[in-house]
Amino acid sequence: MSIGQALILGAVQGLTEFLPVSSSAHLFLVPTLLGWPYPGRDFDIALHAGTLLALLAVFGRDWLALFRDSVTSGVNGASARRTLTQVVVATIPAGIAGLLLRDAPGLEFRALGIQACTLVVFGFLLWIVDREAPVRPGAEHRWGPILVVGLAQALALVPGVSRSGVTITAGRATGMARVPAARLSFLLATPITFAALIGGTRHLSSEIPVSHLAAGVLSSAVVGLFAIHGLLRWLNRAGFGLFFAYRAALAAVLVVTLFMRPR
Repeated sequence: MSIGQALILGAVQGLTEFLPVSSSAHLFLVPTLLGWPYPGRDFDIALHAGTLLALLAVFGRDWLALFRDSVTSGVNGASARRTLTQVVVATIPAGIAGLLLRDAPGLEFRALGIQACTLVVFGFLLWIVDREAPVRPGAEHRWGPILVVGLAQALALVPGVSRSGVTITAGRATGMARVPAARLSFLLATPITFAALIGGTRHLSSEIPVSHLAAGVLSSAVVGLFAIHGLLRWLNRAGFGLFFAYRAALAAVLVVTLFMRPR
């Protein structure tokens, strides 16, 4: 893997981690379709350091305010403690699923046929749920919707599902508006991404130069920062039809690729 390829894969991670199009699918598909060597799941996980930096850059003040208010009394303190507790509880399902599947073979799950199906199915669910589900004010603060979003996050371990996509879908299905659902998705991304980094980079190949890894992480952070802001601005005025169309088109490319492969 060249440093240029690391930069591109970092940019792919930064963009697709936050847009509802599946980062894990793209990180496997881009090198596969371009004929590059696949650097492995551990490198994919290492790139999450960049998206974690992007999350902290955008939501760092929110986290600091939550921790600061949580040690105070009164309404603000109670609200902050409730929010932190909800985030912890909602993160548990994905954490357990990650531990159970930590040593599961990765490439089999990344089969192009499986990814084509998950891209279309979960893209359609995101689009139709967003179009049909009513908005219930305050849903993002209630235990029921937050638990549903937490359970949905565990599905993101299947490539092609998209962590941001499935959590936003769950949020919209339980009555959250688009922007609050996306913000909750990003809030939940912070602890689960940190945990994935701690547990997933232990076996990172020493054959990957530090300069290449640093380039990928930096690229992921910069592009991820723009992706977060871009999605939040987009959702203020539009829905998910474009993302469903993209996922369906990408699935079609995968199907064509499958049929064109030598047998």
